[in-house]
Amino acid sequence: MSNYIQSEIDKSLAAELCSPLPPERVIFAYTMNAIAFGFTGIALIPLFSILWEILVRGISGIKAEIFVKTVIDNGFANAILGTIIMVGIGAILSIPTGVMTGIFLAEFGQTSPIAGIVRFIASILTGVPSIIVGIFAYGIIVLVTKGFSAIAGGFALAVIMLPVIVLTTEESLKLIPISQRLASAALGGTRFQTTSRIVVAAAIPGITTGILLAVARAAGETAPLIFTALFSLDWSEGLGLLSPTASLPVLIFNLYNDPDPEKSQLVWTTSIVLLSLILCVSIVSRLVIRQRRIK
Repeated sequence: MSNYIQSEIDKSLAAELCSPLPPERVIFAYTMNAIAFGFTGIALIPLFSILWEILVRGISGIKAEIFVKTVIDNGFANAILGTIIMVGIGAILSIPTGVMTGIFLAEFGQTSPIAGIVRFIASILTGVPSIIVGIFAYGIIVLVTKGFSAIAGGFALAVIMLPVIVLTTEESLKLIPISQRLASAALGGTRFQTTSRIVVAAAIPGITTGILLAVARAAGETAPLIFTALFSLDWSEGLGLLSPTASLPVLIFNLYNDPDPEKSQLVWTTSIVLLSLILCVSIVSRLVIRQRRIK
């Protein structure tokens, strides 16, 4: 008798699930979707307007020679190289430290008071203005070494990138189901093997996304580089590691109000190149993640 009652209940539930929604609920759903898409479109208008303005003003200035000339010759080859070097230094310093810290917070420090302090500091650092980071790096490196350099600029960018990488790595690891950890332990895997081969491997897409966010933010920062790397109109000595170094954001800042029409055009063209560099990094990383998933 109980099986018959349960069967009837299942049939009733199945019929209810397969029946069409009432008209008022359909109208409500379509209305909410329309409102959501409408507000999304409104939010995208400023973004597309900025991109359109940059493209319209800067596309005419793209020529082959500007990629090999320096700023003093109306090019930005030295600024591109300087940006890549400083972002690279920042990534080398922040990515290993940030990923390892995120792993500690998510996997090994759940009950540790030190983990709470580290997490609190990382959260605070995400809201610190970049100019404050620039002043900090100026006091730590520039005043000690008595000179502006790409190393000082890379250190400042590393401080900006670090909390983003730490927090996104932690959250990505927390999204991995507990069942995967338990399955690895049941097969005899140690905690280190489970973390390194199962949890971290599964969280690679999220960790990579966090690293990309950090790199994109660092690549567009201006204030920290003004205090640490300064600027250079020509090629820097020794790749700028120990001397003032040009960068794309500071170039835009320095030349925006320049009365020279060629320099003004260079600003808009530089904006296109900066956006393109960030876009290329994002595309390459997505391709790498996709290939990893296929394998």
